[in-house]
Amino acid sequence: MNNEAVALNSAEILEQENTNKTMFGFWLYLMTDCVLFAVLFATYAVLHKNTFGGPGGAEIFNMPYILVETMLLLTSSFTCGLAMLAVHKKQRKALLIALAITFGLGLAFLSMELFEFRHLVVEGNSWTRSAFLSSYFTLVGTHGLHITVGLFWLATLGYQIFKNGLKQHAVKRLGLFSLFWHFLDIIWIFIFTVVYLMGVS
Repeated sequence: MNNEAVALNSAEILEQENTNKTMFGFWLYLMTDCVLFAVLFATYAVLHKNTFGGPGGAEIFNMPYILVETMLLLTSSFTCGLAMLAVHKKQRKALLIALAITFGLGLAFLSMELFEFRHLVVEGNSWTRSAFLSSYFTLVGTHGLHITVGLFWLATLGYQIFKNGLKQHAVKRLGLFSLFWHFLDIIWIFIFTVVYLMGVS
C-alpha cells in the first residue's frame, strides 16, 4: 500500500510538472504574439498617414458597424469566462452551451470582419492602394487569422468534451484556450482604439 501511495504521489508530481511546462510554454507563445502585434501596431502608426491620395480612416471606417463587431467579441470573451466557471463546477451541459455561444459570437465577428474587407476591396480600397491600407489589412487581418485558428481550436475542444466528457487533458486545454481568447480580446481593444477611434478623430 505504501509503495502504491508513493507511486501515485510521483505520478501526480510528474503530471503537475508537465502542466507547469505546458503553461510556461504557452505563455512564451503569447509573449511572441505580443511582439508580433507590437511590430504591426508600430508599422501602422508610421504608415497610417500615407494614403497616397486615397481615403483615410475617417472616410472608410463605419463606426457603428465596428462597434457591433467589438460587442460581439467582448461578449464572446464573457461567455468564454462562463465556460471556465462551468468547468470548475463540473457542469458539462452548461460548459457546452457556453462554448457553443462563444463559437457563434466569434464566427459572427469573423464574418463581419471578412464582409468589411470585401466591401473595401469592392470599393477599390484594397491593401494595394496605399501604405495605410496595406498596414491596416495586415494588422486587422492578422488578428482575424488568430480568431480563425481559435474557432477551429474551440470546435475541436467542444467535440472532444461532448464525446469524452470532462477529462483532465480537456480541462487543461480549455484553460489554455481561455488565455488565448482573452488575449485576442485585449488585442482587439487596442485595434479598436488605435485604428478605428483614432482613425476617425
